[in-house]
Order: sequence, then C-alpha cells, then structure tokens
Amino acid sequence: MSAAKAKMREKKMRNQPASVQYPSPSHVESRAENGGEGDDVRVTGGQSDAHPSWKRQQTPPVRHGWVRGHHNGDGGYDTEMPNHITAGAFARARAAEVSAMLKAATELTCSSHVFRALPKHMRRRAMSHNTKRLPRRLRNVANRMREKSLQAGLKKKKELVKSKSRKARRRHGNLLLEFNRRQRKNIWLETHIWHAKRFHMVKKWGYCLGVRPTYKCYRPCYRAMSSHCLLQDLSYYCCIELKGEEDKLLAALTQLTCKEAGPTFAAAMFLSGARQGSVTVYRAGQYPSDPLGPVTFLWRPQTPGLTPRQLWIWAHPALKQDLLPELQSVCQCSEAMAPPVEPEVSRAEADPSPQAEPNPDNELKAGAKRKRCCKDAGEPPAKRILGDGTRLPTSPVTWRSSSTGIVINDLTMEIVRYRLIGPQSHSVLAETLEAATVCDELKSSPFWWPEHCKDRSNMKLHQQQTDVFNVLKGIYSSGELPPGTVLGLTVDDPRLTLPRQKVKAAPCVNRDQVGDEEKRNQLMLKGVPLQCCQSFLWEQSVRENVTDNKISEQELNRMRTELLVPGSRLGPGPQQGRVPVLLVHQPGKQVGDELGSWGSGWDLLLPKGWGMAFWVPLVYRGVRVAGLHMSLKHSQDKAAPHFPHDYPDCPAGSRFQEEQEAEFLETFRRRPPAKRTNYIKHGCLAPFRCPWQQLAEEWELLATDGGAERKGDGQTQKARKSHEVMEEVTSQQTVAAASPPSFTVLRNRKSLRLLSSWCRPLTCRGQRRGRGAAVALPLSDSAVTSFHSAHKMSVVWVRLTLLSKGKPEAHAMVCAPTAEDLKLFGKSPENCGPQEPPHKDHYKSRINHKKKSSKTATPSQVSDDPTASTDPHSPSDLILGLWPDPLPSVTSHCSRVTLGWVTQGDFSLSVGRGEALGFVSVSGLLHTLLRQPPELRGTLLLRNPTSLHYRFVRLNIDV
Repeated sequence: MSAAKAKMREKKMRNQPASVQYPSPSHVESRAENGGEGDDVRVTGGQSDAHPSWKRQQTPPVRHGWVRGHHNGDGGYDTEMPNHITAGAFARARAAEVSAMLKAATELTCSSHVFRALPKHMRRRAMSHNTKRLPRRLRNVANRMREKSLQAGLKKKKELVKSKSRKARRRHGNLLLEFNRRQRKNIWLETHIWHAKRFHMVKKWGYCLGVRPTYKCYRPCYRAMSSHCLLQDLSYYCCIELKGEEDKLLAALTQLTCKEAGPTFAAAMFLSGARQGSVTVYRAGQYPSDPLGPVTFLWRPQTPGLTPRQLWIWAHPALKQDLLPELQSVCQCSEAMAPPVEPEVSRAEADPSPQAEPNPDNELKAGAKRKRCCKDAGEPPAKRILGDGTRLPTSPVTWRSSSTGIVINDLTMEIVRYRLIGPQSHSVLAETLEAATVCDELKSSPFWWPEHCKDRSNMKLHQQQTDVFNVLKGIYSSGELPPGTVLGLTVDDPRLTLPRQKVKAAPCVNRDQVGDEEKRNQLMLKGVPLQCCQSFLWEQSVRENVTDNKISEQELNRMRTELLVPGSRLGPGPQQGRVPVLLVHQPGKQVGDELGSWGSGWDLLLPKGWGMAFWVPLVYRGVRVAGLHMSLKHSQDKAAPHFPHDYPDCPAGSRFQEEQEAEFLETFRRRPPAKRTNYIKHGCLAPFRCPWQQLAEEWELLATDGGAERKGDGQTQKARKSHEVMEEVTSQQTVAAASPPSFTVLRNRKSLRLLSSWCRPLTCRGQRRGRGAAVALPLSDSAVTSFHSAHKMSVVWVRLTLLSKGKPEAHAMVCAPTAEDLKLFGKSPENCGPQEPPHKDHYKSRINHKKKSSKTATPSQVSDDPTASTDPHSPSDLILGLWPDPLPSVTSHCSRVTLGWVTQGDFSLSVGRGEALGFVSVSGLLHTLLRQPPELRGTLLLRNPTSLHYRFVRLNIDV
C-alpha cells in the first residue's frame, strides 16, 4: 500500500470505534474470536459444531481475507469458514458496534445546533429563536445552549482597533507619519514616491530603489544615452568626509592604493581639486590581494586662510561596511564623537506668553469647521525624514583621531546626487539652472545668501562661475570636456522657472562671436579654472541653512496666486533660497579603439531636502529616467566593470555572487522537473555561479606541471591529467577552506597594456592592429614565463565580441579552440562554430530510484537509512540537472578547455552584435595565445549554459 493510500485509510478510520476491526491475514482462531459474522455455523450451549458445506481443496494455496480480482485455479474466491465461534465474544463485539453507531447518531458536536438532530422535513426556521417549536426531548438542550450564548455576550470582548477612514489616513500629517514608519528598515530616497508610481521597486543594500520602469523603455533609454540625456538618482551612494592636514591624509590613504593600478589620491591633477578621481582601494598594505572595491573622490580646492584639507570619498553602499572600518584604522580615528542631542522643550517653555482669555466673538459658529491644529493634537507634528532615517539618534557619525588630528564624517544621505548621461546633458542643466541673482538686502536675514553678497570677493567669484557656466551652454557635446571637470555654482530655486509643459532641451550653439569661440576652446582644452571649482556646498553650516529655510510647495503656490498677472513667473526675492551646487563631469568610455567618450555626462550634487525641487524641473526638460537596470547596461556599453557584479575578488562581490546563486537556484527549483534545463547533459558545471578560485588553482597546477601544452595540442590526455589535478585541488581546498579567496584580478596598468598587445592579431604586413601597436617585448616562451611568474593565480577582465550571430548570456563559458577549429575558422570566418557532444547524466538514475523508493518506503525506513547522512552525493541532496559539490575539473570537463566565464552579456545596440564581458585565467590565456597563429590570435570560443553550440569570439583587453 502506498503512503497516500495509507494516509487516506488512517483518516477514514480516525473516528471509528476501537472495537471495529478489519479482517487481517491471521489464523482462523483469531477470526473466530473477533466474531466473524456471516459464517454459516451452529451455536449450541457455548459449544459450536460447525460443518463446512464444501470440501477443502488442497491444490491452490491458502489465502486469507479479501483479495481484489479473480483467483487462479477454479476461478472463484477462496474463502475459509471458521470451525467454531464463541457466543459471548460474538455478542459483545456486535453490541459495541451498535452502541457506537447510536452514540454517533445522537450526540451533537459543538459547532452543530439542536434542530439539526431532527430530520429535514421536521426542521423549521423559527426553532432557532423559539425553543417551544422543538420537540420536548430537545427543549432542555436548546435552553442550555441559549443560556451559554447569553452569558458569552455579557462578557467584555476585546475592543477592536477601528481603522481610520481613508480621508483621515490621507491627511498630510498622518501620511507623513506612515511614510516615516515605513522607512525604519529601508531608507527612502527623496524621489522615492515619484519612482514608486512609475518603477518596479526593490529593496537592496538597505534602500528602496527603482529597478526598471513599468513601461517598455529599453531602446528609448539607449537613444537617450546616445543622443540626448538620461537621468538617474544616485543619492544612495555613501559619502565619507575626511578632514585634516594634507600630508597626514596622504600618508594614511597611500596605504590603501598603489600607483601600479593607476592614479591615486596623491595625483597632482586630483589633489588640486579641479578634477574628480577614481581608484580601487585595498586593505592596508595588501596590494594586489584583498581589494575592497572602486571609489570616486574629490578634494576641496585650497582656499586662502584654510589650512586643513577636505576630501569626499563616494562609495557604493555594499562597499561602505568594508571601507569605513579600514579608513578608521589607517587614520587612527577610534574616538567616536556623540552627535549633539537637541533638548526637549515643553510647550509651556516654548510659548511663555500668557494665554489670552477666551473671546466669545472668536468662538466658532454653528456649522463652521474647525481647522486642525497641531497644538490640540495628542501626537507630535509630523515631519518628513531628511537624510538617513534608519540611523539611531545616538549612533555616532563622526570619528576623531587625537594623534593625527584627522576627522571622519559619515555624510550618507546628507548630499543628493543626480547623474545625467548623454551628449546633451549640459543643455538640460543650462535650461534648468540659472545663476543666483544678487541680493542687496541690508537688514539681517536668516538666509545665508544676503550675508554672502556683502563680501565683494564672493561676488567676484560668483560672477566668474556664472561666466564659465554661460560658456558651457555653447558646448556641442558633454564628451568634449576634460574628464572629471568640476564647476561650483550657486543657483536660484529651479521651481521658479518650471515650464508649463514638458519641453525637450536643445543645444544652444552660437558660433558667431569670436570671443565665445576662444572661451569654448579654452574650456575644452584646459577645463574649468581652479578658482571656479569652489562651492559653498562644502560648508556644513550653509547646507543646513539651505535645507532649513527651503520654501514649501504650499507657500510657493500661495505666492503665485498673489501675482497681479496670473500665470506669470515668480521673481527671485530674498525669501527664495539660493542653492549651492557642484557640477562634476563624468567621462564616458575611456578604453578601447571605438566609441570614444560614449556615455559621458554630468553629476549634480545638492544639499539634502532639495531633491524633488530639482528632479521635477529636470524631468520637464525631456530627459529619460532610468533605474538600476540601465546602470548595468551603461557600464556594459562602456566595457567597464560594474560594482559589485564584476568584482569577484572583493568581499562585496563574493556576497553578491552568493545572493545571485541563491536567487537563480530558487527560480530553477520553482520550475517543474520536466521543464528544467539539464545542465549536466549540456556539460555546464556551474550555471548559477563562477568558481574563480577553482579555475585559478587548476590552471596554476596545469601551467606548473606543463599539462597545458599537452592539452592544447591534442586534447586527448585531458582525462588522465584532470583526474590528477582535481585530486590536488580538492586537497588544497580542504586545507584552505576557511581562508579568503587567494585569486586576484590583474589591475597593473603596465601588464595590462602588454597583455592587450599580445591579444591583437597581426596584419598581413606583420603589424599589430589598434592602439599600442609598438611593443618592446614580443610574445615568446620566455616572455610568457616571466609574465606568469609575476602574476600567478590571476584572472583578467576581457571584452568578447561575437564574430557571428548569437546573444551571449551570463555565466557562459569561454573556451580555447583546437587546431581543427582554427583551421575551420580560417577557411570560413562566417562559420558558426563546433558542437559540444551531449554529456551523460549519471545522477538521474539515482534520483529516479530515490523517488520510487520514497513512495513505497515508510517514514521509519527513510529515517533509519544510514546512507542518507554518510554519502556526500546522496539522492536527497541531488537536484535533477545540476552537478553536486564538490565540482569536478572545470578546465577539462568539456571537449574544449575552459579559460573563464562571462559575468554580463547581451546584444549590444552600440556595436550591432552580441558582446560579453567577463574574466579569463591569465595562465590559460597565455598558453592559448602561444599556440595560435599570429593572424588568429585572440580568437576564442564562447558557449551559453543552455546550449551545446560554440561560437567564435574576438577577445579584447581594453586599457
């Protein structure tokens, strides 16, 4: 009997009396003692003398009980009559059954009413409230049930909290309180409500962020990046401020970087404050291992009379938990400074004026409405959260060092950051922003701008910044400016110049005046002058003043209604705030030979509280708004690694890979087993992750033992060699299981340029194609040996372009072609590529056997199975179509040697064919290049996880 039938029988017999038993295959005597009715017997004085009416046959086997279907032999049912029965036992058994039947028919359950004991033709509706309608034998029971219901009604029930009406819930104060409550776990950006109405939202890194719009906009967003402007909200990026002396700051920050990987914090072009820089930071003194991730930084320009320097470091929120402790360690900032606590002022202290006597004239008339006043309300007035709402009021945000004097401030969510991508992003800024007008107010004012206008040097600097901004309007494309240019500016409230309808910003290029042409050329060649990079956004007091004195939308609309000419624009007066901003140029594609400066734009930095005041005017200038999905596509089109997706050697990248694998595996398990892709038959060992550590270790052993040469020549000895390599790799993994990953990503600029030149094929004249053609060191065995000894256990970032049709996918395998494949490609470059023979799934039979045995086995047998816990590949841990851990050799599992994997891939609209980005092993790439003909160097194979078809790709290392 199967487990399902056993459960059904158990459920069926749950309410049966204990005396009722089904016949079982036992002896005749036991059946007689249970009182088998239906037997033709004679009972006399307690002694039974039974004579069977048929003669027992000896040939067929004896069967007991009822068996489904016909029997073999005579074709009839084989029944056996008892010889005798006990009259007393027989009578007791029948009496128990009759009493159980009467009890079940007469007793009532707690959920049934009394009148349900009556037949249907005797039931009346009036019986439920009039007991005299019932028969006399049921009236007492009905009266008792009625008394119990009355007593239960008299008891005090728990009063349910009455939910407020929708009108009450939509009041401004209640709505803000509800919004503040929902921001306790995940931070909302200032544009959250705008995005929530138009985007698919996701909770990531402690924020609520928009992934993609609810409407189809992939191609329109690409067109906006290529020809107009794309807008993104990057306010979730964390800003860490460092203050201190310049030499001490550089001494601390030098421990986190290395000049071999590119310009650092101490580069002259960044140290002046005229350019924004980017660098990959490592743990102190651990280069090239233990990287943390990429950051962008900006120095404050030196001002006369201000000796300490100020530095802003912008990092991804997934990087902050690793970066902030490392900065505190190298700067020796262990003293946490508690934030100032605002004293609670009572209402009597806050309003010491005596209360006036009630005036009867001021009392409300009948039918008049009373305005909602915060003083009458029991709750405190609702106030919108600005900044980080998840942080406790007592948690420190400032750390100081008594030895070095360095101060670290956490400015997360204190500065709003918008990114505009596209060639016309400067035109959108030029139409949205207007330089602040001078305020000649003589009396004291709580605003910072009137006091600032009293200083002539400040007004001179403001005029210079305005002139540069006006020259910026005449630039044709944002890519014409030097990368990382910074411009400080003070602008009026952009809500005053909001257009009535959405208009698409167009470039205003005026080539008539010769003077403007010279200024534009100077701006494109040298960038913004150093004195114009200053901004009052660096001052914390100015940021707080601008945030606190912002005019609300309600007050602004009231001022518009008081205009003499309806529909005219408001003029900037003393009450309207002036906002200090920073414009930071973002360079586009800086590597490769094609699409130079594609995807360039500007970053707009604002004080907190002014997010929506600038967001809506920018949207009204015809920009496209994108989310996290387009950020990934923007990095893919620039052939730049995206954090944390493409940083597998960083802690944040490792965490992201584990989360992504769990997400993909959950999606895979939700599909029916018959509809899943069998990755074992496709020869894909890791379809949801990339085992970089195992890849680097296997190639290191193969390169050291000379196994790669034998594998590259014939591919016939791979089975014997892979078995030996796998044994060594598994032994090393067991020893270093708790240690961090030891593989590294090659980021040495000099080595990358050399490796990039080796990957380029030679022309018919023997020259290398592309930039960096002249190299001092040609590709040879000695050069490869020295390069490999300097960069062991390394992988390199590569860009792969498909030479035929196809669309690469994530986690696709990058393989080395054989000599036959290269000959086939040389004869016909349009050839799609070879095929991978189907693999055999050795685990499918074990899984199917486990399913069949689990249906027939009882739960006790499953729990007592000793092989379930000892066998690492037990069927209970196996998933149909996936390889179990530990994985076999990843390099020689397929017919082509595996060099690496793809981290992101798609059809590129900028190139017009499929492009993929990923990592390959440095050792495997060097040995592959050595055995390729010069005219076909850099030609590899790519295969998607769900396909058996290899496709030829061209490898490029962009530096």
